[in-house]
Parts: sequence; C-alpha cells; structure tokens
Amino acid sequence: MAALPDLEASMRLALAEAELARRHGDVPVGAVLLDAEGAVLATGRNRREEDRDPTAHAEVVAIRAGAAVRGDWHLEDCTLVVTLEPCVLCAGAILAARIPRVVFGAWDEKAGAAGSVHELLRDRRLNHRVEVIPRILEQETGALLRDFFRGRRSELD
Repeated sequence: MAALPDLEASMRLALAEAELARRHGDVPVGAVLLDAEGAVLATGRNRREEDRDPTAHAEVVAIRAGAAVRGDWHLEDCTLVVTLEPCVLCAGAILAARIPRVVFGAWDEKAGAAGSVHELLRDRRLNHRVEVIPRILEQETGALLRDFFRGRRSELD
C-alpha cells in the first residue's frame, strides 16, 4: 500500500467540499480521493438535495469521479478522505471499488459503518478489508456538522 499522504491537508480539502455542500443546502460532508502518490484524483460532496439523488453521498460522488478519471472502477491504490464516517451505502461503494484505505474526521454514531454502529469496512467475512484511520481533524469536522444541524433545528422552532 502507498505511503500515508498528508492527512490533515487532505482533510482540509474535504472540509472545503463539505462547506460547498452546506452552501447548496446539503448535509456538509466532503470527500477527497487520493492516488497512490497522494495527489488528488477526485473530490465529492453531498449532492442529495442538489441532484435529488439519494445515492449522491460525498464518498459515492468522489468514487464515481475517480473511476471516470481513471477509466476503471478498480481504485486499489487510492485513499479516500472524508469528513464523516462512511455509512452503509458508502462502505459498500468503498468495498466495491477496492479502496484500501479510508480516513475520516467525525464518527457517525447514528449511521456509521466503519466502527461506530456497523463494522463493514473491516469485516473478516468479506474478501476485501479496508484500513480505517479515524479522527483526523475530528473537532473541525464535527463542529461543521453540529452547527449545520443546530441551524436546521432552530429553523423548525
């Protein structure tokens, strides 16, 4: 597997994508797909509201873009950096693309599939397991999400 890229710098790029998602009315989650050398292959942000697509999660958007750039769905030498722990949908996409490493910021205690609620990425029953590196810029990534949902709740009051 490739050497670790600069995780904090990569997470800051993912945070910028998350901010774009927030500006478009989506839950602020951003993702960056890095190649073996640590260069940005593709980015993604939540686009569910913008695209009216329930599968347009940041990770899926980045994986689709990376596969298009490569002309191949096998992303076996990539690292996916995402601001929030991947959900079941995204974990499935990560496994299908054979991505060997996932880095994330905040845990998702309601829907996470990388160790908090479910453990899909490292499930020994599957033929592909992923190295998971959590809690990179956890305070910043968590704060962005908490502020977003606090604002949503205050709109309902």
